[in-house]
Amino acid sequence: MQMDGDESSNIEDRRDDGGGLGGGGLGGGFGGPGIPIPMGGGGGGLFTGGLGVVGFIVLALLFGADPGEILGGMTGGGTPSTYVPPITSSRPTQRPAADPEMQFVSRVLKSTETVWSDIFRDIGRVYREPKLVLFRDATRTDCGVGQAAMGPFYCPADQRVYLDLGFFDELAARFRAPGQFPQAYVIAHEIGHHVQNLLGISGKVQQMRQSMSKRDGNALSVRTELQADCFAGVWANRADRQRGGRMIDDRDVDQAMAAAAAIGDDKLQRQTQGRIVPDSFTHGSSAQRTRWFRIGLDSGDYRKCDTFRAQQL
Repeated sequence: MQMDGDESSNIEDRRDDGGGLGGGGLGGGFGGPGIPIPMGGGGGGLFTGGLGVVGFIVLALLFGADPGEILGGMTGGGTPSTYVPPITSSRPTQRPAADPEMQFVSRVLKSTETVWSDIFRDIGRVYREPKLVLFRDATRTDCGVGQAAMGPFYCPADQRVYLDLGFFDELAARFRAPGQFPQAYVIAHEIGHHVQNLLGISGKVQQMRQSMSKRDGNALSVRTELQADCFAGVWANRADRQRGGRMIDDRDVDQAMAAAAAIGDDKLQRQTQGRIVPDSFTHGSSAQRTRWFRIGLDSGDYRKCDTFRAQQL
């Protein structure tokens, strides 16, 4: 992948902030609209509508989610569907003056800003650029305390994407998805949640979940996540065209498709619990994730990403 070009000014680097949790903390593990800290006890699940602490930690595998969409599913404890040990960061505190990882992230973010600004202008709207926060281990957000164990995630309350770069190591080692394009896909997926927030999709999803059963809420989450996958593909298509077809090649696409397949709910459940429970899916199967990323990648048209009215996922 050739990720050249300008860098974004919307990077906030908190990696040397000691977790950003000094002082009085956030009152019992919740802050803002509510991202629970993975502590002991039950009290509602994040992202999977009542999967408890284990369901929260499994976000480390799932490329994050829009926490605002999850609040309607916080209805109490439940039986965990999957378990994966949390990600831990072992990166050194001191960084060299030249930080290629930060430079790469900044260039990807700038590219998403350009692509989505163009799309929003075409539909008569203004794209509000999100911040991307780099952190290590844990950090404050307006949605509560974000931890590396969650994997990358988007907080709609402060319109920020949060990323511990240690996740990229996990992406290569655990998910066997090395290379920069899968990393860019991760970022673009989270930006996809920001786009959903700006378009009012996230708010509608949250409202609908409040009156739904757990099963139906999970199904709605699947459609939300698949749309973010599709939006990531739209970004890749348009960014590549802007660079004259020089940004990605067939190998990059294969790596991204492998990454999407690696974090399908069916594959994760088979690996962690030995059986598949489709009603508990929250992100979609491997086939669904690769299909919707490919739809966005092949078309470059955000209008083709309407997973909510699609008859086939």
